[in-house]
Amino acid sequence: MTDFFQFVFAMSGTIALAWFALNIPAVGGIAGLRASLPASTFEFVPRVGAGVAAGPALALPAAAFFAYIGVQWWASWYPGQEPGGGGYVAQRMMSARDERHSFFATLWFTIAHYCLRPWPWIIVGLASLVLYPGLTDKEAGYVMVMRDFLPPGWRGMLTAAFFAAYMSTISTQLNWGTSYIVNDFYRRFVRTDRDERHYVLVSRIATMLTMVIASVVTFYLESIRQAWEFVLESGAGIGLVLILRWYWWRVNAWSEITAMIAPALGFVYLKLFTAIVFPYTLLYLVAWTTICWMVVTMVTAPEPEAHLIAFYRRVHPGGPGWRLIARRAGLPPEPIGGLVVDWIAGCALVYATLFGIGETVLGSYRVALMYFAVAGAAIVIIWRNLSRRGWKVL
Repeated sequence: MTDFFQFVFAMSGTIALAWFALNIPAVGGIAGLRASLPASTFEFVPRVGAGVAAGPALALPAAAFFAYIGVQWWASWYPGQEPGGGGYVAQRMMSARDERHSFFATLWFTIAHYCLRPWPWIIVGLASLVLYPGLTDKEAGYVMVMRDFLPPGWRGMLTAAFFAAYMSTISTQLNWGTSYIVNDFYRRFVRTDRDERHYVLVSRIATMLTMVIASVVTFYLESIRQAWEFVLESGAGIGLVLILRWYWWRVNAWSEITAMIAPALGFVYLKLFTAIVFPYTLLYLVAWTTICWMVVTMVTAPEPEAHLIAFYRRVHPGGPGWRLIARRAGLPPEPIGGLVVDWIAGCALVYATLFGIGETVLGSYRVALMYFAVAGAAIVIIWRNLSRRGWKVL
């Protein structure tokens, strides 16, 4: 409920800021943006190839494009984008009424988060390019538009929304991290027989220490972009093991532990001894992490067979990676063809909706209709597959 309220509250403020920004005389609405900025600024798909880095706004060398599109989405882990499922998403799915509700709630979250939320921010960012053409710190443009052009009441509302979002993230990270430290490590392996008062005290100390360490790390970061790059690099490669644990019975706890430690070690090495920069670092870190956890998986013992059989009977994971356990459990293997089709349709749905909304905002209604038609086709595919599985979609 808190997430829902904050989403509506923050979206109201960001939409209002986008509206005020477009109505600034120096901006002149969408038509003014198109007239003032290069046409390449409004391209949704980047130009890829050698020698394009200094060209259009969305221009990437081929290796960088491959790192973003072909590697980052499955290989890196960061809060809210967990390739194999994780605390953020699982927490919300498990709070739903049933599996059907959790499925559609997660689908709605994906569309709201990746398709609806970005566009008010993008519009303000484009307006800041017109209003502050010589701005060195591009990340400051958004706040400067707030400061200079948002009426006082709206300015206070949006500032409050930002503080709420900031505190929500900080409290989540601190509580989440402390729960790992105390419940999963300290309580299980260090002090196993103390009372609750002791563990609460340790959790408070762990929270403060985590905050201090985070503050020290933040001190050396120069921008929000650098913070995201640090998170992606320090978790590069863990995504694959998080996905495969659902599709391959051989993945064990040591696989995941190795996948968490290896990218951190690789990240330190690249920063200290090489001149490789982001996003190329992802290619090296993913390869290094994958080799490490695969080797550890092969040299360590698998999970107990009884545990794997119990897991299979409860979860019914699909694919050939669980065929051996399915046979020993006396159950037929679960097919994954339909899930793969749904995944592809889901990706098409998200991208088509994102681009369709963007073209609508920018006034290209015919192109927007084509994108929405693709999104509609993806919805039909998902709906038919769910209906075949006996789900009541509506």
